[in-house]
Amino acid sequence: MAQQLRHMLRDDDVTHEEQKQILELGMKFRENRHYHMPFAGPQGVAVLFDKPSTRTRSSFSIGVAELGGYPLVVDKSGSQLGRGEPVEDTARVLTRMASAIVWRTFGQDRVETMAEYSTVPVVNALTDDFHPCQVLADFLTIAQHKGGVDALEGMTIAYVGDAANNMANSYLLAGAVAGMHVRVAGPYGFLPREDIVADAERIAATTGGSILVTTDVREAVAGADCIFTDTWVSMGEESEYAVRSKPFWPYQVNESLMALAKPDALFQHCLPAYRGKEVTAAVIDGPQSVVWDEAENRLHAQKALLTWLIGKQRDDESLLL
Repeated sequence: MAQQLRHMLRDDDVTHEEQKQILELGMKFRENRHYHMPFAGPQGVAVLFDKPSTRTRSSFSIGVAELGGYPLVVDKSGSQLGRGEPVEDTARVLTRMASAIVWRTFGQDRVETMAEYSTVPVVNALTDDFHPCQVLADFLTIAQHKGGVDALEGMTIAYVGDAANNMANSYLLAGAVAGMHVRVAGPYGFLPREDIVADAERIAATTGGSILVTTDVREAVAGADCIFTDTWVSMGEESEYAVRSKPFWPYQVNESLMALAKPDALFQHCLPAYRGKEVTAAVIDGPQSVVWDEAENRLHAQKALLTWLIGKQRDDESLLL
């Protein structure tokens, strides 16, 4: 059979069944960190960073090594991309050397261009629009605590806070793919783009899920199985915190808000978190918080994703089981 070159640029680049397959692989990597080693040889994986990172850098660097490969980690200051080389030219070079390309960058168009000119899988490790690797880890965390991957279908998840950011977009799409009931709440002026909501609604109609976008935080979290939030101020905007944070205070995840969800609801945050701002210390350090499992699961989910992508490209079914 012909090779199937697949990329993960946004959360709906996989189907419902494919997402389940990746998450099942992630559960196996949780149980045995050396379950598969598709990069044994070793083979190199280019891991590019245009933005600072702790969890993404650590999880991909260690993950690629545990998959038997060599992580070539390159910061913006250490690459010609940071000096204006066209993405197309970088792709043409890396694709002749690396077995996969992972990129944490700014515009979504950059990873799309990289994928267009690459002959190896390209993974979006975060852009301004989407963060699919984080949401795979988040869903793996739910599966870990709620009875497995099959339990995701039909669950209700709520994301609250800045609903115009990449995390909200990814929860909408990935949740729809999973067949979840996705609720997103944020203040006026900070809601998801209409085209992303429309894509999520279209997908949910085929998977049995549903989409709710609202400014009413109580409506979003009522009876939810899991509550997510993110920082109200992105990297580089810290000096604007006092002004920018004002619309978000009603969306703070505190004990009163958690009480509106199911009694056994989980709390997740992609980190870094600012206690006393988007989430109180009582919640993030409390018994319903699974943020440290969530952080660890970046490693397992990303290893599963890379293994799945390589399995598709090599037409090797043994890597998908």
